[in-house]
Amino acid sequence: MNIASPLQKRKLGHTACPHDCPSTCALEVDFTEDGKIGRMRGAKDNSYTAGVICAKVARYSERLYHPDRLLVPKRRVGAKGAGHWQEISWDAALDEIANAFVQAEQAHGSEAVWPYFYAGTMGQVQRDSIERLRHAKKYSGFFGSICTNLAWTGYVMGTGTLRGPDPREMAVSDCVVIWGTNAVATQVNVMTHAVAAKKNRGAKLVVIDIYDNPTMKQADMALILRPGTDAALACAAMHIAFRDGMADRAYMAKYADDPEGLEAHLKDKTPEWAASITGLSVEEIEAFAKLVGETQKTYFRLGYGFTRSRNGAVSMHAALSLATVLGSWQYEGGGAFHSNSDIFKLNKAELMGTAFVDPDIRMLDQSQIGRVLTGDAEALRHRGPVTAMLIQNTNPINVAPEQRLVKQGFLRNDLFVAVHEHFMTETADVADIVMPATMFVEHDDLYRGGGQSHVLIGPKLLEPPETVRTNLFVIEELAKRLGVSDLPGFGLSEREHIDHILSASGKPDFATFETEKWLDCQPPFEEAHYLNGFAHPDGKFRFKPDWINTPAPGKPPAVLGSFGPVAELPVFPDQMNVIELADAEHPFRLATSPARNFLNSTFAETKTSRDKEGRPEVMLNPKDADALGITSGDVVQIGNGRGDLRIHARVTDAVKPGVLVAEGLWPNKSHLDGEGINVLTGADAPAPYGGAAFHDNKVWLRKAVG
Repeated sequence: MNIASPLQKRKLGHTACPHDCPSTCALEVDFTEDGKIGRMRGAKDNSYTAGVICAKVARYSERLYHPDRLLVPKRRVGAKGAGHWQEISWDAALDEIANAFVQAEQAHGSEAVWPYFYAGTMGQVQRDSIERLRHAKKYSGFFGSICTNLAWTGYVMGTGTLRGPDPREMAVSDCVVIWGTNAVATQVNVMTHAVAAKKNRGAKLVVIDIYDNPTMKQADMALILRPGTDAALACAAMHIAFRDGMADRAYMAKYADDPEGLEAHLKDKTPEWAASITGLSVEEIEAFAKLVGETQKTYFRLGYGFTRSRNGAVSMHAALSLATVLGSWQYEGGGAFHSNSDIFKLNKAELMGTAFVDPDIRMLDQSQIGRVLTGDAEALRHRGPVTAMLIQNTNPINVAPEQRLVKQGFLRNDLFVAVHEHFMTETADVADIVMPATMFVEHDDLYRGGGQSHVLIGPKLLEPPETVRTNLFVIEELAKRLGVSDLPGFGLSEREHIDHILSASGKPDFATFETEKWLDCQPPFEEAHYLNGFAHPDGKFRFKPDWINTPAPGKPPAVLGSFGPVAELPVFPDQMNVIELADAEHPFRLATSPARNFLNSTFAETKTSRDKEGRPEVMLNPKDADALGITSGDVVQIGNGRGDLRIHARVTDAVKPGVLVAEGLWPNKSHLDGEGINVLTGADAPAPYGGAAFHDNKVWLRKAVG
């Protein structure tokens, strides 16, 4: 492996973490004497990262120099998934891909090709350049639904845009509510600022989640509620605020659309009502409402986890509404934050080739890839089949819902698949062509932090192995072979793309970022806290959202319309019972929560992460275990109408009776029968704008026989 050029004869480099995490940490990178990457640390002079990063990224060299890293292009030999490969040249690989795309287009039209990608890198250039090729060639569109849609939709329904109080304000709060995110495991920087408030101000930390995870253990008040019942808790807390005079009526009169209607709606949303839904006690609900109601500087840090249910958008909106009823937005260290994604205003039109967009080209739902590839007419928008794919930055056979359909689709003999990857993932295993990709220290890119406020660059710090290529290289070379390389946006280097984006966005150039390292885009206090009005046309927060017509970052194109049971969306915040409730045949509710040492399917290939996680397990309450004759370490079978699998049980008080949690995401092949937890998750699109309900599954469980 080619390790370093003379440019790398240094002791320290600066970059940004590229992974699918809201923190987007600013990194300091140590170099060893022989020019290799050593330890990574959080940049101390970045006010959000503040010198702290997660352990899995700190040991990134384990991934960079992994002996199983892909280093040469390969062509499949024999049956799909049989594991037989032939090394080929880059030219041969790209020629075969281009030829397969041309053949697919000739047989079924341009929509037969579906470029498929996601957030394996959050770098703007390496992630999004695939869209330019898609639009230029009129390939099938990509509706990216798998991660953010439910959360972003619910938030924007209230505020009108995706921004909030400076995340660093948690450190000056008197109460931090971490709702629906296991921050210790997945967003360590949230804890940096929340713990600072505890230490320096005596602030109270409230954690709301569905099981006793590491973040819960830091809490002064820990609320473990049933999956998918967050809106009921929020409604009861608002009921109490109105009942006990803690609601800020003057604030709502100025900033909200219909506080009187909300108060009337909440009359019967009592603590007793919410207790029967959430599994919390009346006393817990009353104590929570009293704490946040009497603490002006309460900062609600709203995560993604509690929105990954079929009622997720409604739950997000309800939790958000609580901050408005209390008037928390008025105070430094108060308000409700989910993401700052709308503050950066990066103009990527040239990068993504939006000038080439044809509105008549169909859009296919990322989360429904299994249905698309197995010929479901509705998923295909009642048009022809997908017969060729290029996959970058994602591993759908492992991470997508309805895993059996996904695998079945990929094993079609008439489907050509090219995968550009770091390792032989389970998606790469069934590809026709596999190509080795650079890692983030081996190319230039531009990043922004949804969970914070900085735009950062990630400059190339290291020469990649000689036979490894960037995502941009693949797109450019395919464009040449497919006859679109003369169109605007093609033919540019990474740095040229970055400079074009920055210039079009009114921001400093790449060279300035090399010196300054990042740019803080946090809006002024009045704008971040909506003191000049919320972002809806009338400046009012929406207690009564227009669930169908409100613009939102993940809103599907008009041709797709709204998704899911929109008729059941509530007028005011309410518990929306469209989740998969337990029943006689499926007495358990299963959530597939993230593990501390993996990030989606990334890091599951590194030994340290795997050793720390142990093995795939499902958490089971002792009362349920006793009733089923199960002890820790037993193999259990778990299933529903989508499939079933065997997994080891971990009996623990961390989960409540009737609730199961399987932390991951483990590779499918790490499970006992080679099928992973997403065999059990569904791909039906929730209301109103779609998404993926990974934590919303009714299942049965029994001790495995034999």
